[in-house]
Amino acid sequence: MGREIRIVVIAPDSLAPDTQDQHARELAIRSRQLRIGLLEGGYNLIAVLPGDSFLEQRLTQLQPDMIIVDAESDARDALEHVVIATREARRPIVLFTEDNDTTHVKAAVAAGVSAYIVAGLAPERIRPILDVAMARFEHEQGLRQELQSAKTELQERKTIDRAKGLLMQKQELTEQQAYEKLRKTAMDKGLRLVDVAQRMLDVADLLS
Repeated sequence: MGREIRIVVIAPDSLAPDTQDQHARELAIRSRQLRIGLLEGGYNLIAVLPGDSFLEQRLTQLQPDMIIVDAESDARDALEHVVIATREARRPIVLFTEDNDTTHVKAAVAAGVSAYIVAGLAPERIRPILDVAMARFEHEQGLRQELQSAKTELQERKTIDRAKGLLMQKQELTEQQAYEKLRKTAMDKGLRLVDVAQRMLDVADLLS
């Protein structure tokens, strides 16, 4: 990891809050520490955004590789916006918080958070945390792709089996003969076997 990783931080709007608001000052200090740690680590911090309803549009424009949520009491609200904004284009999400109430950790992880870090803003901790978050995200993405491939393969097999059954019924063919006929048609037309099977089923549905 390093400069090639494009990072967006979701954080409070202001780094210079009302000096009378102790909580806002603490959040601003945390946010500065995080940004300094990222820059010192050589990361490409491309934007700091508020967690609002415009976040999805902004992320679509920026196309970051990772999203860091820097929040405390409003962590769940900010996280909700991030999860909604990344539904169509999943990215690793790391949440840093000082809130020791971890009752919603399970829900956060289920929603797509790759790392949920309490009191982890020390600069020397940032790189290993982000390394692990990225590795975990890539592993989970691989599992999702394998699952989706298995589902697709099963559906295609069912489609081909239905088409074979139709040929066997209409033309009194054996299963092997029906398969060979589908296969030859696919080769002659330069199509995938499942596409030929689906077209045949579509035509049969129209004529039924």
